[in-house]
Amino acid sequence: MNALDLARWQFGITTVYHFLFVPLTIGTSFLVAIMQTAWYRTGDEKWLKATKFFGKLLLINFAMGVVTGIVQEFQFGMAWSDYSRFVGDIFGAPLAVEGLASFFLESTFLGLWIFGWDRLPKGLHLATIWLAAFGTMLSAYFILAANSFMQHPTGYTYNAQSGRAELTDFGAVLFQNTTVATFFHVIASAFLVSGVMVVAVSLLVMMTGRSVEAMRKTLTVGVVATVLAGLAVMYTGDVQAKIMVQQQPMKMAAAEALYTTQENAPFSLITIGNLDGSEAYWSIDIPGMLSFLATGHWTGPESTVQGINDLQAASETKFGPGNYAPYTPLVFWAFRAMIGLGVLGALWALYVWWRTRKGRLPGARWLRWTAIVATLVPLLGISAGWVFTEMGRQPWIVFGLMRTADGVSPTLSTAQVLISLIVFTLLYGGLAVIEVGLLVRAVKIGPPETVEVLDHEDANSGRPLTFSY
Repeated sequence: MNALDLARWQFGITTVYHFLFVPLTIGTSFLVAIMQTAWYRTGDEKWLKATKFFGKLLLINFAMGVVTGIVQEFQFGMAWSDYSRFVGDIFGAPLAVEGLASFFLESTFLGLWIFGWDRLPKGLHLATIWLAAFGTMLSAYFILAANSFMQHPTGYTYNAQSGRAELTDFGAVLFQNTTVATFFHVIASAFLVSGVMVVAVSLLVMMTGRSVEAMRKTLTVGVVATVLAGLAVMYTGDVQAKIMVQQQPMKMAAAEALYTTQENAPFSLITIGNLDGSEAYWSIDIPGMLSFLATGHWTGPESTVQGINDLQAASETKFGPGNYAPYTPLVFWAFRAMIGLGVLGALWALYVWWRTRKGRLPGARWLRWTAIVATLVPLLGISAGWVFTEMGRQPWIVFGLMRTADGVSPTLSTAQVLISLIVFTLLYGGLAVIEVGLLVRAVKIGPPETVEVLDHEDANSGRPLTFSY
């Protein structure tokens, strides 16, 4: 491996690892806000227990997300200096807004929520968790706007003298259709991930016999979130796929290993083929499904989907000699992992709801193990979606403008990037052990047996400031 290969591995490891915390934080913050709202409106102590329990899990996840995000920025500046210089004028604006406004919003109000228990009026304290939740969503929007520029550059001019892309229309970067479609798809996926997590954790606690009624309520919240998010994921995914076909047709062709342009193109549920994906030995296909996903038509000339060979020839004509197809097997299986794991997680949540309906409490040992695994299934699915999105764009780091090989730091040696890769991987491995340990400990402890509720006037009568978690 050379410096470029190692830099790409480093980018993939740091980005995917950091992204494991992002959807959980976004979705869980809203679900905790919903639980606290239920307590605020009903006064039912079970909702307060649920809010404090899942709030603790949220805070552990948020803290780890901040730490891994900082590390990720270091590797950007070190390994991808030419890329940073090329897009710095474009990325500077959305990332600055994300850091100064969105992250400030979520961090500040999350802090007020942590320290404000029994000190702020109940309504104001409830507002802090909602504002923190909206802050996480807003933060995601600006990050996705920057990433969408890499998928579909817009709102810029290329300065040949400086060799940089320069921002001309910030609104075009923020509100282009790629950004909007990606945002809603990612947010829906985040709620699916968090919904399944809440179902799994609720079931695990219920099976210990503790806080059964409180966890039965949160299990319902998780199931409802999973079902609604699942429907939203399907709709937004279809919208995003059709935009992707218009802007990056090679990505969709690689997702199906479609080498020849054809009408009524099938979608293979599973395929066994050769290593480059150019020949299928055995597959299960749905006729016309790929055409429908790509064009909205099952049959006829309107259903035509361009194949890799024709797109490769067109790219060579436009950009010159080179290989413009991504590594097909990885894109092919990442696309299926994204869909399959998401569906599997949603079906498991529905099955748990069916097993626990009418006051039932399942005790099967195997169900406990599936609950542990289920927390990871949709999380791995959404991560596979990012692998598909980023690898399907190759060989471009900024589509049509800059190849990945041109974005790596020119003075970076193989030894330097190898050392940093090992350091980051070990650091992330250590953080993973800490994260899992804290979460397992919190779940084992479970919701508080009793919760003390004070009026904020009483709470402010001379008590020193205390940390609630």
